[in-house]
Amino acid sequence: MNDNVRRAFANGKAFIPFVTAGDPDLETTERLVYAMEEAGADLIELGIPFSDPTAEGPVIQAANERALSGGVTTDMIFDMVVRIRKKTDVPMVFMTYANVVYAYGNEAVRASARKGDPALLSKSGSGNDAEASGVKANLSADDKKAVTGGTRRFMEKMRQVGMDGLILPDVPFEEKGEFAGIAAENGLDFISLIAPTSHERIADIAKDAQGFVYCVSSLGVTGMRDTITTDIGAMVRLVKEAQDIPAAVGFGISNPAQARKMASQSDGVIVGSAIVRMIAEHGRDAAAPVAEYVRSMKDAVRDL
Repeated sequence: MNDNVRRAFANGKAFIPFVTAGDPDLETTERLVYAMEEAGADLIELGIPFSDPTAEGPVIQAANERALSGGVTTDMIFDMVVRIRKKTDVPMVFMTYANVVYAYGNEAVRASARKGDPALLSKSGSGNDAEASGVKANLSADDKKAVTGGTRRFMEKMRQVGMDGLILPDVPFEEKGEFAGIAAENGLDFISLIAPTSHERIADIAKDAQGFVYCVSSLGVTGMRDTITTDIGAMVRLVKEAQDIPAAVGFGISNPAQARKMASQSDGVIVGSAIVRMIAEHGRDAAAPVAEYVRSMKDAVRDL
């Protein structure tokens, strides 16, 4: 496990906020990182915007659109991380999609990926494992070399700027090897996700997991939910039986009561849509209200 990711779970239940980098601009994102750390965030997820974020609900989809329309690029986000690392070592992981990684440093692949070229898109976004035909199944040998090169460049850049891990929700377990191996070479954790439909696959996924396991609380896309009915405790027990690794719960958590309930059954909680909605409302003035919200959520899980 990456030492910084390990530290996030070393002192009780972790609170993990998510923001989309570049929404509304990178200067605001940078201020948000500092404010959230000061308010008690144990690890921060930075979303790299993508034009077809299949795991995201309307709130985060809109944030992706705002960031991209503002001209944010992956290299600009890497530059922001360099600035952040001069001031803080708070654990940080990227959350994005396979095309962003594949296309890094390869203009031809990037152009196809931005257009949503089916040859570069995994079918796994449907949530149907049987339909996951392979992210690179339709590519020529030369194109496969190009996207593998992009993956290596992306991971090496992550290491250079000081990131700690990566989450790719559109990459199924069966196809994680090409990412996880290069991530490990660079001292990064490739974070695995499990869903309520994973069932017997949970043990296999958890046994091979790095950093922490992202337990998806609800079927469908990200977004706030009034109630969470999934048996999170059972999911976490299956994870722990396979490997002694932290398990954090995300998707649908939006208030302190939900955070406390989910954290009581796991090692931490992840919150995205509620924070991104606040950023949409407050824009460049979002740091203060988001910090207040993060503090309330961290307080809700602090004594568990």
